[in-house]
Amino acid sequence: MTDAATLDVLKQIAAALDRLAPPAPEVPDLDAASAFVWQSSGTLQPVPAVNRVEMNLLKGIDRVRDQLLENTERFASGLPANNALLWGARGMGKSSLVKACHNDVSAGGAALKLVEIHREDIESLPTLMTIVRTHTDCRFIVFCDDLSFDHDDTSYKSLKAALEGGIEGRPDNMLFYATSNRRHLLPRDMIENERSTAINPSEAVQEKVSLSDRFGLWLGFHNCSQDEFFEMIRGYVDHYGMSVSDEELRAGAVEWSTTRGSRSGRVAWQFVQDLAGKKGVRL
Repeated sequence: MTDAATLDVLKQIAAALDRLAPPAPEVPDLDAASAFVWQSSGTLQPVPAVNRVEMNLLKGIDRVRDQLLENTERFASGLPANNALLWGARGMGKSSLVKACHNDVSAGGAALKLVEIHREDIESLPTLMTIVRTHTDCRFIVFCDDLSFDHDDTSYKSLKAALEGGIEGRPDNMLFYATSNRRHLLPRDMIENERSTAINPSEAVQEKVSLSDRFGLWLGFHNCSQDEFFEMIRGYVDHYGMSVSDEELRAGAVEWSTTRGSRSGRVAWQFVQDLAGKKGVRL
C-alpha cells in the first residue's frame, strides 16, 4: 500500500472515530440568566423569566422566611451556610420561598444562580456538581422541588453521598435546597417496614432517615389559620389593586376554603384568580 493510500485510510478511520465520539460538553453561559434548569444530558437551560411570587406576598411563614433568607444571604457573601429542607403542609409556599429568597439576594448584586434539578435527574447531580466546581466566580443554589422517594427507589443513596460524605464533598460554592411534604423524604411505611423486618431494626431505620440529616436547616411549614388565610388573600387583592370590601372578601374566602376542604397559600391564590376573573381584573 502506498503512502498516499495509507494516509487516506487513516483519515477515514479518524473521521469514523470523530463520528463515534460523544459531543464535547457545552460550556454554560452563566451570564444568560440568573436561573437555570439542569438537563440530565449535561446542559444548563437558561430561564429568562422565573415563575415567582414577591417576598412581601408570602404570609404566615415569617419565621421560616427569615431563617432561609439569612442562610441564603450568608452563603451569597461567602460565609458558611447549610443545605435546607423545607418540609410540611402542601401549598404553603415552600418552593415560592426558595425562589423569592434567590430573587431578593441576587437583586442586591450577588452572583447567585438558582439551578432547578428535577427529581428524576437526581442521579446526575455529581455531573452538575463538577460543572459548579469549575465556576468559582459564581455561587449556586441547586433546588429540587417536591423531593421524595418511593419504596423501590434507591437513588436517595447517591444523593446522600453527593451532599455529604463523598470523597470530593459538596463544592464550596453550592448549596442544595429541597422541598418535600415528608420530613424524612421517605414513606413512613417504608421506614416502619425496615424496623419490623430487619435483623437490626435500629441500624436499618438509621440508614433510611440519614438522608434528611444531610440538611443542616430543617424548616417546617404547617397549615394556616382562617385569619392567616384571609391575610394572604388580602395581600394579593391589595397588590393587584382590586377594590373589594373586607366583608365580601371574607365571605368569599370562607366559602372557597370550605368547598376546597383546605386553607393554604395555593388555595388563596386560586381564590384570587377566580375573584379577579369575575371582576375583569388582569393579574
